[in-house]
Amino acid sequence: MKAIRFVGVNQPLQMQEIPTPEIGRSGILVKVKAAGICHSDAHYRAGISPVKPVPLTLGHEVAGVVEMIGSQVTNVRVGDRVCLHYNIACGNCHYCQTGNDQFCEKVLMIGHYANGGYAEYIAVPARNAIHLPDEIPFEQGATLMCASATAFHSLRKSRVKPGETVAIFGAGGLGQSAIQLARAFGALTVYAVDINEEKLNLATHYGATPINAQRVEVVEEIKKLTHGKGVDVAIEMIGLPHTMKQAVQSAGVMGRVVIVGLSNKPLEINTYNELIGKELELIGSNDHHLHELPLLIEMARKKILDTTRIVTRAVPLEANAINATLDALEKFSGDVRTVIVPASN
Repeated sequence: MKAIRFVGVNQPLQMQEIPTPEIGRSGILVKVKAAGICHSDAHYRAGISPVKPVPLTLGHEVAGVVEMIGSQVTNVRVGDRVCLHYNIACGNCHYCQTGNDQFCEKVLMIGHYANGGYAEYIAVPARNAIHLPDEIPFEQGATLMCASATAFHSLRKSRVKPGETVAIFGAGGLGQSAIQLARAFGALTVYAVDINEEKLNLATHYGATPINAQRVEVVEEIKKLTHGKGVDVAIEMIGLPHTMKQAVQSAGVMGRVVIVGLSNKPLEINTYNELIGKELELIGSNDHHLHELPLLIEMARKKILDTTRIVTRAVPLEANAINATLDALEKFSGDVRTVIVPASN
C-alpha cells in the first residue's frame, strides 16, 4: 500500500510502498477515508517532538471504514464507519484503569510512535475505534480525533463555568473547536487571538470577539475589553513562548491558564506578580481521553459543535502536497484544517 512517511528530522516526508498491516485477534484494519494534517505533524518533522521508530507513517487524525476484524472483536463490524482514538494503550495499568489512558505505561500514539493514517490502510486495536454517525463526513470525523478532542479536554481541564470569560490563543483547527466548546460550556464572552484574518473571521462566525495580534497589543486589548480585570480562562493553542506569556498576563485574579500548544522552549513567569499575587493556576493539557470521545462526537452530530467549516482544504495522498501543507503550518499561515483524502476513496 501507499504511505507518506517520516524519514528524518527536517527532511521532506516521502511516499513509500509498504505492506498492508496485519491484525491480531483483537485488532481491526481500517481503510483510511480521511486523515487530518495537524500542526503537531509539523513539529514532528522539525524534530521538536521526536518520532520513533524511523521511518514511520505520520497521521493521528484518522477516519475510515472497517475492512477486517480480528476473531475476538465485538464492538465493530466490517463496513462500519469509524474514527480512531490515536493513543494505543494497554487498558490494564493504573492510568488506563483511572481513565487517564494518555499516560499509559505502554502507550503508543499513532503517527508518532506507531504507523498512522497518512496511508491507504491502518491497523489499530478495536477498542480505539469510535463509531462515526452517518451525519458526520469522514473529513470532519478525522479532525474530531485531535483538533476538537484536544480542545474539548483543555476546556474540561480549565473548569470553565457559565458566565466566565475565555481567551483562546490560536484560531486554527483546535481554536475554532475551543471557541464553540467554551460557549457550549457557558462562557459569556470568548476572545479569539490570532494573526490570520481569515481565521479570525471564522472565529467571529462562531461568536468570538476577534483580536488581531498584528494590529493591537494583545494583553492591553484584553484588559481593555474586560475593563481591566483580565479573563477567567486563557487557553494557549499555538506553542510559542510569547503567546504563552500573553496568555498568563491576560488572565485575571484567580484565573486559569491552560497550555496546549507544543514548544521545546521554556515559559518565563514572574512568580509573584503573575502567579502567586493573582493566585493564578497554570495548567498543562496533554491530549485527551478515550472516554471523552463519544460525547464529543454526539455534540458534533447534534451541531452543538459545528465542524462543517473547520476543514478548509483537501489534498491527495501525495508527498509534495502534504509537505507543502506542513511548510505552511510551520509559518503559521496554513488553512484552518487540511485533510488528506486518499485517491482510492
